[in-house]
Amino acid sequence: MNRVAATNEFKTNRYYLTIAFAALATITLIFQASLAQARSAPESFADLAEELLPLVVNISSTTIIENKEHPNIPQLPPGSPFEDFFKDFFNRNQPNSSRRATSLGSGFIVSDDGYVVTNNHVIEGADEIFVTLHDNTQVEAELIGRDPKSDLAVLKIDVEDKLKFSIFGNSDKSRVGDWVVAIGNPFGLGGTLTAGIISARGRDINSGPYDDFIQTDASINRGNSGGPMFNMDGEVIGVNTAILSPSGGSVGIGFSIPSNAVSTVIDQLIKHGEVKRGWLGVHIQAVSEEIAETLGLEEPVGALVANVMEGGPAEEAKIKPGDVILEFNDVPVSKMRRLPKIVAETEVGREVDVIVWRDGEKITLRVSVGQLDDEQIAAAREENESNGSSKVVDIDALGMSVAAINDEVRERFDLAEDSHGVIVVAVENGGNAAEKGMRPGDLIVEVSKKEINKPSEILTRIKEARKAGRKSILLLVEAQAGLRYVGLNITKEE
Repeated sequence: MNRVAATNEFKTNRYYLTIAFAALATITLIFQASLAQARSAPESFADLAEELLPLVVNISSTTIIENKEHPNIPQLPPGSPFEDFFKDFFNRNQPNSSRRATSLGSGFIVSDDGYVVTNNHVIEGADEIFVTLHDNTQVEAELIGRDPKSDLAVLKIDVEDKLKFSIFGNSDKSRVGDWVVAIGNPFGLGGTLTAGIISARGRDINSGPYDDFIQTDASINRGNSGGPMFNMDGEVIGVNTAILSPSGGSVGIGFSIPSNAVSTVIDQLIKHGEVKRGWLGVHIQAVSEEIAETLGLEEPVGALVANVMEGGPAEEAKIKPGDVILEFNDVPVSKMRRLPKIVAETEVGREVDVIVWRDGEKITLRVSVGQLDDEQIAAAREENESNGSSKVVDIDALGMSVAAINDEVRERFDLAEDSHGVIVVAVENGGNAAEKGMRPGDLIVEVSKKEINKPSEILTRIKEARKAGRKSILLLVEAQAGLRYVGLNITKEE
């Protein structure tokens, strides 16, 4: 090769090498910029705030609270010199018969015709609900439906113009470390935006049977309840519901209901005014390592069936105590507590496959999903446990726990052999029953003028009263002082 050709080849190679190094440098810069952007906070949340603040509303609810019964005027002999004195004293010092209590919260618009989502606890028991829009327009809201188990509620407001509304994102795609913003009405201050990251997922804080919260360090305080948590695309991925705080203020631990769970609930509330959840009819427990080894499972997964309710969907599908449910409707049951949520989200009446572990092998069974019903479950428990210890049933609406009478209960509370009714075993401090002077050991003989002998019958009477539009029920209670009637408010749902 002559010198000229060699020189040209060298120049050509150097040219291509220079291009290669330039391309590599460009790729490196792009990667470093992307990495820096991923690790650092957004430059500003201002554009996002301008877009999202009008979608969030403030909610105020008013509840009329009846005062407790006042002491009777002492019985004095007619013509007593103190008779007029006591009458005058009690008339002058008797407070008003009722007072108005107001609570504040947040919500967000989900349709252009005025549907609003918030937490159930924000509007629970309210006689009046008002929604304040971002432009300070205040509108009285109609309660469309609420679901205490998920702590969600849907309101409806009527306005002349169409409203801007929120879009739900896919909460399953959200990852720990993603940036989020929370908007709400903390301490009644109005539209307030705070920013943070997703700190954890799948949190169970023992607030309900379907706990699956997103945890965030975005500041959430009292009044933020019911407000939305947005991702950086401006999509709702959660409803801010609870905080964990020794002081009552934000310490960077807040919890939101994932949007995928929210959308399912509010769709049913808008369509039906209530939520119909699936029911399997089993009592389950966690699979420990020891149990897994005993049953021949390679790892401790699934939900161990401890008991099957008589007449329930599981019994009809031939599910047996000792089975381990590994999969329900094509969804793996990785942990015991996941099963109730999976079943609840399944359409009532739908036939699905259930894979169970039995006698060292997997078996596929077909089950028709039933509807979760508090009365049905209570009745099933009573039937299954009629020969054993009496099952305690929580009646949240009344603020007490009750049980059917059996030999164990008779001995514990020293009841007569001919005693009938339902025994009160615990009373919630500050609850309806406690305010009316009810105590453990009291016997509930009648509810709404009908005799009862099972806790499920109390639930039935409450349901009937609500359907009739009543806000209270009448109990005939046998206590140490004898029989008396007690009226209890039932606006708090189970």
